[in-house]
Amino acid sequence: MRRLYLRIYLAVLVSLVAFALVAGALWPHLGDGRGYAFEVAGVLAQNVLPPADAPASEQQAALERLAANLRADVALFAADHTPLAGVGTPLPAPDPGRERGGWLRAWGPPAGVIHLRDGRWLVGRVRSEHRPTGAPLFLTLGLLALAVGVGAYPVVRRLTTRLERLQAGVESLGAGNLSARVPIEGRDEVARLAESFNRAAGRIEELVGAHRNLLANASHELRTPLTRIRMAVELLKADTDPTRKLALERDIAELDALIEEILLASRLDAVVEADADEDVDLLALASEECARYEQATLEGRPVIVCGDPRLLRRMIRNLLENAHHHGTPPVDVRVRDAGDGTVELTVCDHGAGIPDAEREEAFQPFRRIGGTGSGRGTGLGLALVRQIARRHGGEAHYLGRAESRSCFVVSLPGRPGG
Repeated sequence: MRRLYLRIYLAVLVSLVAFALVAGALWPHLGDGRGYAFEVAGVLAQNVLPPADAPASEQQAALERLAANLRADVALFAADHTPLAGVGTPLPAPDPGRERGGWLRAWGPPAGVIHLRDGRWLVGRVRSEHRPTGAPLFLTLGLLALAVGVGAYPVVRRLTTRLERLQAGVESLGAGNLSARVPIEGRDEVARLAESFNRAAGRIEELVGAHRNLLANASHELRTPLTRIRMAVELLKADTDPTRKLALERDIAELDALIEEILLASRLDAVVEADADEDVDLLALASEECARYEQATLEGRPVIVCGDPRLLRRMIRNLLENAHHHGTPPVDVRVRDAGDGTVELTVCDHGAGIPDAEREEAFQPFRRIGGTGSGRGTGLGLALVRQIARRHGGEAHYLGRAESRSCFVVSLPGRPGG
């Protein structure tokens, strides 16, 4: 599809050329016989030609002299439109209802009709070898189109350039850059559209910022009572039911992990630039995390990725936690170089997996897989996995269930030469 400014620009030029061509083609046929030039020509012809009652031979001779000077085909007709004399190619008689001179409305090259004062009609047509070509007309049209094109291009381009900047601002805002704004130029509809976009983008940035701050502040505030509850559990009497105490400690640890994940998600949303940019051995990082679980095996070879080691460690830990909590051990972890500068981390378990229709929903925060009320919740674990992967220029996917295993894979760009 052509760019907008080219379409507008070509529309202006095509309209101009079409108008000029139609006007040039119709110009000879639009005369109505009332022009002053035909009246003057009639007076001159009347002085050259003999009277209407002159012999036919005299009128023929005078007409031949006139045709030789004009280098044209000429015919003389009586007042009743009967032919009196003619030179060259025969010409049609004037229309019976015509009262004045003008252009003869007939097919073929244009012919002029002059009404003499004595009632006779003189019809003339320039011979083809002396008839001017259309080159001057087309040259004039070409120069006119060129002039209009040169003058119209900056106007059209300025309009569409502002639209292109507005489109770039919309795409930037849609990509997550909430500070995207577009310059306001002029006072027309495009300028008002840019102003409306800037207001909407500012409002969205304020709302999202307020949401992030609320989420982060609430998470921080929850830490204080959570610490007091943990201290209270430690101070419980020794005769307290160990099972109840263990369950309470487990709930506190789960709530603490949830708060930590909320804080991490808020930090990833709020900070655009990466906090750290280091060379990380993904296999070594996965080996350290797999050592925390009894039924986790690791295979692969060392591969180097560039990123934040703390975030990459959290990504691997969340995948392992998801496999142990929602899957069935043993858990198989594989690190490999997939080629084309891509590194893959695959984590598989032997659980029931995720239905194909809910593959993408598993990466959304606090989604329940397998049903609204009875399904298991994903929390923020997998959402953080995809968020961290995309933060490093990669992507996270669920591969589905194959050979009694369900697998998640994370693709990351490897360091060149790593």
